[in-house]
Amino acid sequence: MTQTIENKRNIRKYVWTGVLIAAFVSLIAAFFYLDRRGEISVVIREWGLWGVAFAILLMAALCMTPIPSEGLVVLYLKIYGVYEAVFFAWIGSTLSAVAIFIIVRVFGQTLMRKLITPERFQVVDNWVKGKGPLGLFIARLLPIPAFAVNYIAGSMPSMTFWTYLWTAALSMIPYYVGTALVFIGVSRETWIWVVFGLVALILFWGTGYFFSKRRAH
Repeated sequence: MTQTIENKRNIRKYVWTGVLIAAFVSLIAAFFYLDRRGEISVVIREWGLWGVAFAILLMAALCMTPIPSEGLVVLYLKIYGVYEAVFFAWIGSTLSAVAIFIIVRVFGQTLMRKLITPERFQVVDNWVKGKGPLGLFIARLLPIPAFAVNYIAGSMPSMTFWTYLWTAALSMIPYYVGTALVFIGVSRETWIWVVFGLVALILFWGTGYFFSKRRAH
């Protein structure tokens, strides 16, 4: 009976997550359609520091949820350009990691259990216990959402804030750079950048896949 209730809760959670992702993707697509001449991007850039602060905080809030942040990264690339977009996205994702660490330390295991499956917790826990800080960095390369790893790592009593922070900040850099290179190639029809970007993303995902298979064996 308990297992049935838990399965129903998980199904509802996945359905709501799917609905939110679909709505988010639709909003991003609508923005690109309405901004095809760049007028909206110009207006947003004219907001100055207020617009930058909002962009960073929006990325931080999104990275605390199961909704993938790729769409928002691409939107920032269109509005701000490559360097600023990658930097703002990276700052936002790092702030989200800090916020999650604080939240988990305040609310403890109760919140984490509601958001993270025991299987994901076990995977990250095994890597951290087996290899320490390097294990956490490897866990961040596994095919597990970044927000989930942040909640899990933040809930570990032995986890130091510095180890938690540098692994979170460093692990996102190649992913955002790869996304930016693909965007440059597609938007400018310079396919060599698309290749570079795809290679970077494949290496990022491939490394996680390699380590996940290595653990399985």
